[in-house]
Amino acid sequence: MDLIDAILSTCAVRRFRPEPLDDEDVRTCLRAAVQAPSGGNIQPWQFVVVTDADTRRAIGAVYRRAYDRYEPAMAAIRPPARSSDEEVAFERMRRSARYLAEHLGEAPVLVLVCMPAISMTLTDAEGPLDVGTPYASVYPAVQNLMLAARALGIGTTLTTVYRIYQEEVRRLCAVPDRYEIVALVPMGRPVHGPTAFRPRPRRPADTVTHWNRWGARTR
Repeated sequence: MDLIDAILSTCAVRRFRPEPLDDEDVRTCLRAAVQAPSGGNIQPWQFVVVTDADTRRAIGAVYRRAYDRYEPAMAAIRPPARSSDEEVAFERMRRSARYLAEHLGEAPVLVLVCMPAISMTLTDAEGPLDVGTPYASVYPAVQNLMLAARALGIGTTLTTVYRIYQEEVRRLCAVPDRYEIVALVPMGRPVHGPTAFRPRPRRPADTVTHWNRWGARTR
């Protein structure tokens, strides 16, 4: 598959068929994940691949409770839609996210992406050297995993809603306290087959791009 085509058609898939994934396909996605760049090549990631049905159901139950709090809180701060098309798109996304909340535990594979609780901030004689969040050294690995899954016809999405009850998820999978669970990626064959993989509506790149100085829309 052409890389650009894979990038343009890698989207959030939240409805999965029940059949299990081949372990070798999952390992291929993980091999792609660990090839991602990281600050200072620290490679801070660990992955917990959950295939056990009881554990998946338990994580799904925690996730649904978290989403039941998250959805109304998010709705309360959402600005009014700017058009009827935007409202339709939001409602479609909301239904899809609610479906995931109600069926997460049915996804054939759940991947917990973990990172040690570290700081990337150094100091020198002049004070702290803020080089950004260490999460920046993990999320490229998550994207690699999702792109590899796309190439294999496997749907994925990235969620962090479970973090509302992260300690419960940690206990379910025996994740040590010194690790943050920074992403949860359900994986499975899309209910709608290959048609699930398609570009989604996005603001055109030209409308969010500035050349050399903020506000300069042309080079």
